[in-house]
Amino acid sequence: MIAYAMRRAAHRDAEAVLALTCDFATSFVVDPTAFGASFSILLADSHACLLVAEEGEQVVGYLLGFEHATLYANGPVAWVEEITVRTQHRRRGVGRLLMHAFEGWAAARGARLVALATRRAASFYQALGYAESASYFRKLLGEERGTS
Repeated sequence: MIAYAMRRAAHRDAEAVLALTCDFATSFVVDPTAFGASFSILLADSHACLLVAEEGEQVVGYLLGFEHATLYANGPVAWVEEITVRTQHRRRGVGRLLMHAFEGWAAARGARLVALATRRAASFYQALGYAESASYFRKLLGEERGTS
């Protein structure tokens, strides 16, 4: 069995995470300059959790999530914004390990729940104990409206 390590992302991971992000994004074309600015901000944000999964020294997946205060849940909640695994490493437990690591981070911060939106991976999240809860709506703002 292949051993994967989960850890917080560091500046040295920017290039590998950028490559994964470009493969992950379906609604937007990733701008490397904007990515670099956001990557640095996220690493410094105490409410953000940017995790990477490694096999040896190679980054094979990442998860970006946040914890924030709420009024309805009697405490903070956590939101998974992005999660992706390199194609050849899928179905090997990497996504599950990333989600468990994020859940641990969220629980340590007092989060009452973890939520996310998905179009393509409902069965994956259901296998991890997640239940469908709501519909997801979005409205693109600004000039760059993506492709879908």
